[in-house]
Amino acid sequence: MARHIIHFTGPINSSTCGNLINTCTKALNQGAEELQLNIATMGGECSYGFTLYNYLRGLPISVHTHNLGTVESMGNILFLAGDHRTACTHSKFLFHPFHWTLHGSVDHARMAEYAMSLDYDLRLYAEIVSERTQGGSEVLDVPRYLMAAPRILGPQEALDSGLIHGIDEMPIEAGVCQWSVHA
Repeated sequence: MARHIIHFTGPINSSTCGNLINTCTKALNQGAEELQLNIATMGGECSYGFTLYNYLRGLPISVHTHNLGTVESMGNILFLAGDHRTACTHSKFLFHPFHWTLHGSVDHARMAEYAMSLDYDLRLYAEIVSERTQGGSEVLDVPRYLMAAPRILGPQEALDSGLIHGIDEMPIEAGVCQWSVHA
């Protein structure tokens, strides 16, 4: 089976979202039958994280996501798109409250819109985590992590919660086709 590895090392934003979609498309056009997405990210923008999740879930081939060292914030949603999910022995996952950076003055209507968007994104994030971790022996309290009490999970905790399916260093075989998406 033709497996292609894509290394995603950077923030989740407009640029890296477009680059990852473009890279996946190129890999598919070159005959990839399976994608392994190695991820190291501190997260980023919700809209692009959800976009990448939906895009990867819709691909016609198997996607394996792998935590290379740290998957944080919106990176967890990108990571959960994998059909099979693994993490290195020395890695972590971070769930923490959302935050937005506002520039300039904001009126009441705009502030209400921002609050609605934050609430919706929180609900969507929690739904995805719940769906993708079903069957784990520990249920993650995602709304609590996203509103008040951040949580770091090591590989064993991630395995227990169903976030990952295995702890594996995922050595790269010689000759495998590799791509890179970074900031």
